[in-house]
Amino acid sequence: MSATITRHPAAASPDREVVATLIARGRVAMQALKGADQARIDEAVTALAWSVYKPESARALAELAVADTGLGNVADKVVKNQRKTFGTLRDLMRVRTVGIIEEDLARGIIKYAKPVGVVGAICPSTNPAATPVNKAMMALKGGNAVVIAPSPAGAETTARTVDLMREALHRIGLPANLVQCLKLPITKEGTQALMELSDLVVCTGSQDNVRRAYRSGTPAIGVGAGNVPVIVDVSADLADAARKIRLSKCFDNATSCSSENAVVILDKVYDQALGALEAEGGFRCDEAEKHRLQDALWVDGKLNRKLIARDAAIIAAAAGLPEAARKSRFLMVEEAGVGHEFPFSGEKLALVLTVYRARDFTAARDRVAEILAYQGMGHSCGIHTAEMTHARMLAETLDVVRVLVNQAHTFGNGGSFDNGLNFTLSMGCGTWARNSISENLNWRHFINITHLSTTIPEDRPSEEDLFGGLWAKYGK
Repeated sequence: MSATITRHPAAASPDREVVATLIARGRVAMQALKGADQARIDEAVTALAWSVYKPESARALAELAVADTGLGNVADKVVKNQRKTFGTLRDLMRVRTVGIIEEDLARGIIKYAKPVGVVGAICPSTNPAATPVNKAMMALKGGNAVVIAPSPAGAETTARTVDLMREALHRIGLPANLVQCLKLPITKEGTQALMELSDLVVCTGSQDNVRRAYRSGTPAIGVGAGNVPVIVDVSADLADAARKIRLSKCFDNATSCSSENAVVILDKVYDQALGALEAEGGFRCDEAEKHRLQDALWVDGKLNRKLIARDAAIIAAAAGLPEAARKSRFLMVEEAGVGHEFPFSGEKLALVLTVYRARDFTAARDRVAEILAYQGMGHSCGIHTAEMTHARMLAETLDVVRVLVNQAHTFGNGGSFDNGLNFTLSMGCGTWARNSISENLNWRHFINITHLSTTIPEDRPSEEDLFGGLWAKYGK
């Protein structure tokens, strides 16, 4: 017999009643997956993926996203819509989520996967198409239904993405209500109601939404804010590092939370590394240009929405920078401090790269720790190096979930075809960022597991086995 959780009733409101109806429809739709075999579940997941991955959809959604939000650029959003969806599908097709998913005969344990229920998926404006399909694929892989809450800024794109997924489900004979979207216009009250009424909340986006998800009373998975620092070590291949940093920083105009916000360059290679970055299209601001850029990028202490995720030419023009800056791919500012008084040390969501000089590797590691402690705790960092001992030292000593070695951070952090991280658009940052997961969001977070336990030969060590070392050293 399955238990039903009774939630404390809240005051009725039009938003809450609409959301309650969506949740109820999702529960009904889930019955169509009850008893479905793995092949049928995988067919549903593949249909969702294809609805967004196919070239005409990927481009149409990318064009709509840029028009809808004003963030990023069409070409990169096409890549994102396809690459993330394809990579996630690869990961999902390699795992089992129906029936018995693991047998441990030595321990007498058999594990059965079960759905978590109706998932409330809160999605950001930075990825209004890629994130919804990513979460929907993972939710359906576990046999769940999903209700998606778009960001108000990306609502039209997300609603169209959901329409495509619903059409795909109908085409293969499954209820379209396995994937639903909050009604437009999106309200804070409607999103809050979804958080409270769903069975699991998975929240990507503003930290305000993440905090509200955790306070909703519903089991919640939220992710932390990015502010990625990357070290360029003395042993780095400087040309390769600069190319990867440029590719990553410039992708979709730095909308990704995994985009490099700062590079920390070792003193011995500082000038050469800056030269390599300039060769990749970076414009090095002088002190006066840095101040003008700061005045343009922040208005009353807040990032200027008219400049974030815009082309470098637009940012440079707004800051009154010279023609060379307007023709560059990204802008660089040299910084010496971290914290509120040094705004370039935080996440910028713009084609502006902050550059630090470090006297040695220890100083570079300490600077990275300082940057993360200010903004981006738990998220990730990177290093370009030929010394794996330095990479391991970062992993051993820094409070981050991911340390990427010799990689373009944006393309590697959320999963890549040439690393072992699973594909996702939601990066957990551990308790360091007050998150409930310290890994990339994946299919495991969308299933419950029943453990069938049978008896095994007794596994009882003696007291001497367990306490002997303590007794020998300190006595009984």
